[in-house]
Amino acid sequence: NRPVENTIVGSCVFQFKVDYELVKHLPTGMAFYSDAVSAGGHLWGIKFFPSGEYEADEEYVSIFLEHMSKSRSVGVIFEVFMMGRDSKPSMSLSHIRRLCQTFEIMEDKDSSDCWGWGKFLERTTLEKDYLTGRHVTFACAIMIIDDSCVPVPPSDIGTHLGRLLDHADGTDVSFIVDNETFHAHRAVLAARSPVFRAELFGPMSEATMPSITLHDITPATFKVMLRFIYTDELPLEDELEDSSTEMFQNLLAAADRYALDRLKIVCAQKLWDKVSVDTVATILAWAETYNCQELKNRCIDFFVVEENFKKAIFTDGYALLVLKFPEIIAEMKKRV
Repeated sequence: NRPVENTIVGSCVFQFKVDYELVKHLPTGMAFYSDAVSAGGHLWGIKFFPSGEYEADEEYVSIFLEHMSKSRSVGVIFEVFMMGRDSKPSMSLSHIRRLCQTFEIMEDKDSSDCWGWGKFLERTTLEKDYLTGRHVTFACAIMIIDDSCVPVPPSDIGTHLGRLLDHADGTDVSFIVDNETFHAHRAVLAARSPVFRAELFGPMSEATMPSITLHDITPATFKVMLRFIYTDELPLEDELEDSSTEMFQNLLAAADRYALDRLKIVCAQKLWDKVSVDTVATILAWAETYNCQELKNRCIDFFVVEENFKKAIFTDGYALLVLKFPEIIAEMKKRV
C-alpha cells in the first residue's frame, strides 16, 4: 500500500462472486451485499441490485460502492469490470465502469454513503455473456487518493478537436455525400487513417482536389465517422439518425474501408451487445464481410452453443450465411 506517484495511497483489488440464480428474482430496490474489504484504512462494501435500484433501472443490474467508515472524508477511484466465462476480465469498454468520488463525513451514522451505477449492465447481457453456471463475478478495484495532491483532469483534446470540426476553422478539404458537404482538415484525417493519408497526401488525384465526392457511404454514417476521427468517441445511441444496429453495421464497413481499427472494435462491441438467436447469423455475416475477426469469433462461439444453433438456423440471416459463406457453416457444424 505504498503511494504511487504520490497519488494512490492505498488500494484493494478483489472479486465479488454472486450466486445469480439465487438472487436474480430479488425485487427492484433490494440489494445483495459483499463482505467488507479494507483499503487505505477505510472499510468498503459492494451493493448489488440484481433487478435495479429503482423502477427506471429494472432492466439493468445496479452496482454501488458503500463507504462503511463514515468518520473521515476520503477520495476514491472505484473501477468495476466483469469476469468472462473464461475467467478472464472482459475487455469490452462498454462493460467497464470507473468513477472518481469524494466520500464526505456523514453526520447521520445510519445513512448510507454510496456511489455507483444504476444502469451498470443490462440483465440480458449479463446473463448472455457472463453467467457461468449459477454465478457472475465482478472484478473490483478501490484506490484511495491522496487529497494533498494536485488533481490532473482527464484529457480534453477530443473536445477541442471536436470544436475545430464544428467551427470549420482552417479546413482545407471538403467531402460531398449525397449533396451534403462536410468540411475537414487533411492533416487530421491523415493522422488517423492510413487510407486518408494515401488519398490526401499521396499520388492519387484526391491529393490536389479541394472537394471529393463519395458514393458508397451515407451522410449520417460519414458524419459519425468524421466526428469519431476527431474526438475518438461515438454519439449516444439515441442521438443517431439511423437505427443503432444499421448505423453500427455501416460504421463497421466504413472503419474497414478507412482502416480505423479502434472504430472497428468499438462497432464490433456495439453489435455484439445486440447478438441474439435472431440476429447472430446476420451479424456474423457482417463480421466476415468487413474483416472483423474479433466479432466473428464471438458470434461463432455463441452460434455453436447447441440450443442457440437449433433456433438460429431458422432465421433469414442463416440462409444468407449458407449462400455467401458456406465455409463458416462448415466450421460451425464441426463445432456443434
